[in-house]
Order: sequence, then structure tokens, then C-alpha cells
Amino acid sequence: MQQNTPTSDAQPYINIAAYKFITFDDTTAKRPLFLAFCQQHNLRGTIILSPEGINLFLAGQRADIDAFLHWLRADPRFADLQVKESLSAHQPFNRMLVKLKAEIITMKHPLIKPEDGRAPFVEAKMLKRWLDQGHDDNGKPVVMVDTRNAFEVDVGTFDNTIDYRINKFTEFPQVIADHQAELNDKTVVTFCTGGIRCEKAAIHMQNIGYDSVYQLEGGILKYFEEVGGDHYKGDCFVFDYRTALNPQLQETATVQCFACRAVVTPREQLSPAYVAGKSCPHCAPENNANPAADATATA
Repeated sequence: MQQNTPTSDAQPYINIAAYKFITFDDTTAKRPLFLAFCQQHNLRGTIILSPEGINLFLAGQRADIDAFLHWLRADPRFADLQVKESLSAHQPFNRMLVKLKAEIITMKHPLIKPEDGRAPFVEAKMLKRWLDQGHDDNGKPVVMVDTRNAFEVDVGTFDNTIDYRINKFTEFPQVIADHQAELNDKTVVTFCTGGIRCEKAAIHMQNIGYDSVYQLEGGILKYFEEVGGDHYKGDCFVFDYRTALNPQLQETATVQCFACRAVVTPREQLSPAYVAGKSCPHCAPENNANPAADATATA
């Protein structure tokens, strides 16, 4: 089990992200229990319950987060649940949601069941060593494949990563099948924010014939926690009001536009087109009418 991240007066909130693929056939009965416990402990965020497992993003005070994890792990199905932690000065979520869904991460490939057997994984420190030396331990070149959506990739990703510019994860299976021939002589490492998407992605790639594919254990957040920012450029988009974390797992000045949901960098926030809560250089009417203005604002 991971060690607790120490809080401070300046950063009193613990943010946790976790998932587990496991048969979870009583989600309807468990939903009100999850919601009640979280509300009693002043936790906010989102928990997704599905027949294939659990996926959660929560934030709260240290004692309340610990109480939740102790309560959840009392269920034998989640006794070994691993979480990734970061700190924040403010509560990054504005409400507590517990949702019932068919999948904890939607791929629309029901035959992919990580519970039945995971794809091989590479831990952060080993991946860094591979990237340092330019090949895996068998001498094969290592290629990083980003399984996230295009707007997330734009905030930051690994050096020389393959980015297929997908708009939703359900597009990934076809895209990766279309490019199999050009990747078959390489060791492919799939990655995402916290590990859940790349876990499904790697299994799918094995199923269609990739013979050397790994998932990055714990995703980018675990890589930041254990290795820092080596071989990574930019920040990591997260799905809460912090918007992005740097390799020190600290909140950055990057924001999301309230109007169009585009990611707006600190430089773009200097543009006259950026009005907090109303518009940004990606959606402001004057910029849509004048592409040159947008290019200047985002250069």
C-alpha cells in the first residue's frame, strides 16, 4: 500500500485517483451506500460503479480520505486497491457524484476483460531506464503511444510520442489496428492519465496480434510521482478544477474555457479574447472570423 502524502496548511486537500477491474454485480445496491459515506465525510468528486469494476476521483481532508479507503478496502474485492495521490490548496470538485455505468472506461469492446488477465505492464522507473537508453532490455526500440483524447495530449505528453488525435477512447481500437504494420517491430508502451485507458488498450492490442506491448503502470500520474518529468514535456490534464498538474504534481495556471471546454494555456490567457467564464482564443467570435488573430494569440 502506498504511503500517505503529507498535507500542509497551504495544501490541505488530498486528491486521489484509483480504479480496479473486478466483477461488481451489486452496483445498484452499493450506489446509495457510497454516496452516503462520501457525503458524511465531506468528500467530493466522481465514483463510477460498473459490472466491470470501479473508477474514482475524490478529494477531501486527510482523515476523511483515509476513512473512505479503509471503508472501501473492507470489501474483499477492493482490499488491494492502489491509489495515486496529489495535494491541492482548494477542493477541486464542486459536488459528489456516484454513477452507474456499463463500463468504468467506455471502449465498447465487451470481450476485453482486464479482470481475466492483464496485459504486461512496465513500471515508471523501468520505463525511464528504457527511454534513457533508447530501447528495451531486449534491444528493441521503444515507442510511446498516447491513448488519451487530443485535447489532453496538447497539455503535455512524453517526448516523441505517437498521438493519433482521437476525440474519444472508442476511436482507439480502429486507429491502432490501422497502424499495426508500422509498429510490429517495436516495443509499444501505451499510457494515459492514471492507467485505466492504457490497460484496456494494451489488452486490445494483444488480442489483435501485437506481440510486444506494455501498459504504463499507474499512468502519467504514477510516473510523475516516482520519476518526475524526465522524457515528458508539459503538464498532465486532469478532470477536475485544477485542469493540469506539473511533474511535481502541483496545480498549474492552465485552465479550461467555460464556454467551449478548450484547454487555455497561461500564454493564451493573455489574449483579449480570453474572458474568464465567457470566451477564449479558441472560441471567441472575433477570432473565428479572423484566423490570424487566433494564430497570434496562441503562438
